[in-house]
Amino acid sequence: MKREIDITLMPAEAADSSSVENAAAKKLKLSPGDITAVRIKRRSLDARRRDIKINLSLVVYAGETPPPLYVPVTFPDVSGNKSAIVVGFGPAGIFAALTLLENGIKPIVLERGKDVHSRLKDTARLSKDGILDPESNYAFGEGGAGAFSDGKLYTRSNKRGDVEKVLRLLVQHGADESILYESHPHIGSDRLPYIIERIRETILSHGGEIYFGKRVVRFSGSAEETSGVECADGSSFSGPVILAAGHSAKDIYYSLSSSGYELEAKSTAAGVRLEHRQSLIDSIQYHNEGGRGKYLPPASYSFVTQVRGRGVYSFCMCPGGVIVPAASEEGHQVVNGMSPHSRGGRWANSGMIVELRKEELEAQDPFAMLRFIESIERNSYNPGFAAPSQRLDDFIKDRTSSSFPESSYPRPLVPVRMEEILPPVIVSSLRDGFSAFDRMTRGKFIQHDALLIAPETRTSSPVRILRDSSMKQGRGLYPAGEGAGYAGGIVSAAIDGTEAALRLGGDYGY
Repeated sequence: MKREIDITLMPAEAADSSSVENAAAKKLKLSPGDITAVRIKRRSLDARRRDIKINLSLVVYAGETPPPLYVPVTFPDVSGNKSAIVVGFGPAGIFAALTLLENGIKPIVLERGKDVHSRLKDTARLSKDGILDPESNYAFGEGGAGAFSDGKLYTRSNKRGDVEKVLRLLVQHGADESILYESHPHIGSDRLPYIIERIRETILSHGGEIYFGKRVVRFSGSAEETSGVECADGSSFSGPVILAAGHSAKDIYYSLSSSGYELEAKSTAAGVRLEHRQSLIDSIQYHNEGGRGKYLPPASYSFVTQVRGRGVYSFCMCPGGVIVPAASEEGHQVVNGMSPHSRGGRWANSGMIVELRKEELEAQDPFAMLRFIESIERNSYNPGFAAPSQRLDDFIKDRTSSSFPESSYPRPLVPVRMEEILPPVIVSSLRDGFSAFDRMTRGKFIQHDALLIAPETRTSSPVRILRDSSMKQGRGLYPAGEGAGYAGGIVSAAIDGTEAALRLGGDYGY
């Protein structure tokens, strides 16, 4: 017998497998001894009230053995097969390459940065000493910007592709099986590099090719039909191209534009990183001054409001995480957040960002929003990537902070008034947005030891590479992922890369 049921348990009960099994048996009016297996289909946390509950959707087996949790994808050997080029090895490029491989097409991956474990050394040097390698940092290299993120896998992209397959492929390469049933799954910055390395091994062992230090500078052929790419080191590769370079690779946009490809400015969002004590966020979200206790995870939050018709919202919230210097070029300041799998750190941080509409810019060329974002990054820069900072209550009261609380940010903090570095529309919108969030939390959000660290500018691409609807761009180029302006986050980028690979295979009859 196989039955699907929903049950609700207290956190301590949900954490104990025998308690879950007993609750399932009781609901089905069975003896616990009759149950051969209980498999979690979905798990979510309900923290709307003080008595926090865990909702479980279960598949219960009685008198029969459950099937495997998932069937691993079998990849063929493609050593002698037709090939396609994948530019960039972030989430979109990784899943584009896996999809090509699965469908018998040889992926030739060109990544401008280094392998993921070399990147670990370079990002550690950036965080410790403020020394940037412009080709190996938190943006560039194997795994892309997602390699050192929290690894959040929640997405609303179900209608665009097979989310479950993306998650199963991650589990096949070492991710914890819990990502298949958690309502807000994540992997963690400490585990992602090893999963990425295993994916690389899969591609190489089945005849694919992966090259590091290959920065693409030109596209062969024309916008009407792309026939390959040329790299900065003089090497060239022929074939159709999946372009999954990520939106920090701004030189790609200029190369495309100079060769006649169609691009357009895209609306985006920018602001700051906001850091609180994790214990405070736990007490707010779990309605308990004592915090989360033993059986609840570090709390996250998602805030959104409208300020004079403009969206102000939290972005990429990292419970138990750290803020890192995420610039990919000298003279620019950028910050981002990341969390390990345990989310066990003392701080919680989130992007706090303001909607920026392309229609509001004076110029309307494809690079108008990109220039606007770059001006914020340059205006915020300090040598060694020291970060402009301000206490949250000082920001609300428009005063420079005379001291700072302890912070996770590894570089020095520089006291500023955010008006000195951020555009007025961002400052005024954030100020009103924070006041709204404070009301939502009954006066607990605006704290003296909460810290703004600026700027958060790499939220989404400020440029879109036109595809599908463009009559000018023909065969051979398949823009994909965040850098193309069609995705946001690991899973949606993975889906977009997958779809690009499927389109390529269909167009070329591979």
